[in-house]
Amino acid sequence: MAKPDERLDLDKPLWDQSTFIGRWKHFAWVTDFRTCITPENELLAAKELCEKYRLKKEPPGTTAQQIIHAKKLYESSFHPDTGELQNVFGRMSFQVPGGMAITGVMLQFYRTTTAVVFWQWVNQSFNALVNYTNRNANSPVTTNQLGIAYLSATSAAMITAIGCKTYWSKRANPLLARYVPFAAVAAANCVNIPLMRQNEILGGVDVTDENGNKLTKSQFASVKGITQVVISRIIMCAPGMCLLPPLMERLERRAWMKRIKPLHAPFQVLMCGLSLSLMVPTACAIFPQRCSISSKTLQKYEPENYELLKANCKGREIPQYLYFNKGL
Repeated sequence: MAKPDERLDLDKPLWDQSTFIGRWKHFAWVTDFRTCITPENELLAAKELCEKYRLKKEPPGTTAQQIIHAKKLYESSFHPDTGELQNVFGRMSFQVPGGMAITGVMLQFYRTTTAVVFWQWVNQSFNALVNYTNRNANSPVTTNQLGIAYLSATSAAMITAIGCKTYWSKRANPLLARYVPFAAVAAANCVNIPLMRQNEILGGVDVTDENGNKLTKSQFASVKGITQVVISRIIMCAPGMCLLPPLMERLERRAWMKRIKPLHAPFQVLMCGLSLSLMVPTACAIFPQRCSISSKTLQKYEPENYELLKANCKGREIPQYLYFNKGL
């Protein structure tokens, strides 16, 4: 972090992003679910303070801690591309309260096909809102594309859930049935995110040099970034959805657990919340937010974009690595 007497660069994270620990601290800080209950007027005031600070026009006596707090509120609540206030339910900082509630009930109500289908639909509706809220504004998607992504992900989740439930129920293993929600969520993520960001795959994403100067576009970069996001999203929910089933299978055999059946769902929601509190920043920190590809990759697989890269370098040495934002 910056020293107290140094002027902060609001466009850079407070921690070193080249290390996993630095990335973890950053995402734990920016996805703090407590920011979700911050009043809108306080969020707008934080944005205004950040804008004034960039212009060196902040009110006299403003402390570094006030600027850091304003930066936290801004980064957790406003879209990084447009600067617009995000829908609270779609923010990454809402992943813990929103995800814990939906995941908990999915794990609890898995016995009937109707319950499986309904809660998968709820979960995919929530995921669609999160993906739309955190979309790349530089590669906007149309309403039709959003609809196709939503319907495809929901269908993939339901087909996987019903298929697994039908197949595993024939094997007479009650524990396997508890893993239906995770299988469905993993399948849906593999469909939803690529479709939601299909324009990035088709047209490529902007890649820059280490100083942030845009040099060309790359489809390979978009595929790499989206793949990492899919992996991160699956890892995010994996511990809660994979460890809770065997735990509940054992606990529900105990006499004291049988006496408190109405509390089974709240217990699973609480356990999912504890898991997500750790796993949201962990999953986001696995891969660097500022992802890189080799310029030789463009030369080999995207010759047209490589020619544009050479033209934009204008006689300068072509950088060995190019950088891009992988998204969340």
